[in-house]
This record gives sequence, C-alpha cells and structure tokens, in this order.
Amino acid sequence: MQLFSTRNLTVLVSLGCVALVTFQLLHYDIPAAIAKLIASTAFVAAALQAGALHSRYGQLILLGLAFSWFGDMFLVGQTRSFFLLGLGAFFLAHIAYIAAFVVNGINVRWIAVAALPVAIVGIAVSVWLTPHIPMELIIPVRAYTTVISLMVIAAIGTRGRGATKLILAGALMFFFSDLSVAALRLVQTTLPTYVWGLPLYYAGQLCLAASVSQSRSH
Repeated sequence: MQLFSTRNLTVLVSLGCVALVTFQLLHYDIPAAIAKLIASTAFVAAALQAGALHSRYGQLILLGLAFSWFGDMFLVGQTRSFFLLGLGAFFLAHIAYIAAFVVNGINVRWIAVAALPVAIVGIAVSVWLTPHIPMELIIPVRAYTTVISLMVIAAIGTRGRGATKLILAGALMFFFSDLSVAALRLVQTTLPTYVWGLPLYYAGQLCLAASVSQSRSH
C-alpha cells in the first residue's frame, strides 16, 4: 500500500482539518498553524497523486491549489498586511481555477443561466460586508468577491459539458467556506464560524484535486 495514496492523503487532510479546528477552539496558535500546514500540503499532494502534471487542466488546478497553500499560510497571521497577502493569493487561485475550467470545457448557455443568480448572491454578500470593511479594504474585498463568483459560474458551465460533479461541488464548498472567513475576519462574529467553514474549505479543495483524475484535457 502506497504511503501517499489518494486515500491516505484524504485522511491526512481530514485529520489536519479536525486538528486545526480543535486547536483554534482551544486558542493553541502554533499547533493550529502546524495542522493547517499539514492539511493544506496534503491537498496539493492529492492533486499530484491524481495526475495533475499530466494535463493542462490538472496543471492549472495544481497552480490554484498552490496559490491556496500560500493563502492559507498568509492567513495564519492576524495583521491586515497578512490578510491582504492571503486575499491576493486566493484571488490568483481562483483565476487559475477559472482557467482550468475553461480548458476543461464550458457551456456558454449554462454560464448565461448561472450568471444572474450567482451575481445576486455575490452582490448580497458585498452589501452584507460593506459596513464592516475598512475603507482601504473595500476594493480588494469586492474584487475577490467578484472573482470567486466568476469561479462558481465557470464551474457551473463545466457541468453543461458533462464534466465531473466534483468541480461544481468543490467550487460551491469553497465559495460558502469563504463566507465563514468573511464573518470571522471582517464582520468579527462572536461565533467560531471556522467550525463549519474549514471543513467546507478542505472538502472543496479535495474535490478539485480529485477532479484532476477525471479531466478530459490533454
């Protein structure tokens, strides 16, 4: 049995996520950072194990996962500068994911149908966040909200070309996990929204990593 099999890497991501949530609840910052490093490194390794290097789609998904890895590490920091670095890294991750979905094939009609409802959700999120965002962060946060909404629209477009459901599942879970980050970092809710946000995030990244094995691109 391979040490770094897909199953083992999935288990490693899951255990790392559970440990991360637990350590954050206990306010153990250093163990939480280590758990995040393990979980995020494991989803990158999962994409490699799935054959990410052997297709253009896989390479772009791997690039998105790599940017996400850096985003995770930047968000370990609590300062505004680290938040902006993390936001920038995830912005680039979504650009890579959009490019991957286009390479894999998208249906324009499906995108047209999806654009309005996703845009409405994106606008609603922006309206919710705006009163809580410092002036200097308004443009970066709105740009990020736009790009992740486009990522979801592109993911829906892939279903119109018969792509694996893993793509859409991964995109949606990533989108909703970001709501927990926004609530925690910007709205500053008292409830630990990462309890549900982090599992969604890591599950979404695993879905995107696993989708590499079912890509039709060359």
